[in-house]
Amino acid sequence: MARILVLFHSWTGNVHRLAEAVAAGARSVDGCTVDLKQVLDAALPEGPLREKIVAARKAFEHVPFASADELPSYDGVAFGTPTRLGNMSPAMRNFLDQTGSFYLTGALAGKAATVFCSTSSGGGQETTITSFWNTLAHLGMTIVPLGYRDLTITDLTDAQGGSPYGAAAYSKGPGERPSPKEKGPAHTQGRVLAEIALKLRR
Repeated sequence: MARILVLFHSWTGNVHRLAEAVAAGARSVDGCTVDLKQVLDAALPEGPLREKIVAARKAFEHVPFASADELPSYDGVAFGTPTRLGNMSPAMRNFLDQTGSFYLTGALAGKAATVFCSTSSGGGQETTITSFWNTLAHLGMTIVPLGYRDLTITDLTDAQGGSPYGAAAYSKGPGERPSPKEKGPAHTQGRVLAEIALKLRR
């Protein structure tokens, strides 16, 4: 039995909704158990954005917070983050900064990892994911990109996120966000992560 963690940081709920799709994809794989957890964010921005974040987080306040110490107990981890100037969010960065000892002990070496994100402007979705990989490489994790396993990401008829690097959502796009077309690749990404984690465990 492979254990999968879908770990996310979300400001306004978009990454949380993508994380749910990733988790559903991972749960579709026989022989895997899946936990959905979030990263603690102790430093919220001030002003109107803070009020928006506090209100949005009520929708997922029931999701438990993860501890960095529990990461080695999982066979695969999907990391979800908002973009922040082309990088992961400060809260996710702070969480990963607590894993420094793992690269010395090899506690995460060989474990499967994948990354997904949400961006408000459309910018930064690819660099957020690929720059995230730098940390995963230092930890020795096996990086699992989405690739073109879901060709929805090539459909340019709608405003949507997603790339071969990983699923993504445009939070300010029209209609429901993430859109069904954005959730589909996220589901695929979760399934693929679980399949690979299961094979690596054997």
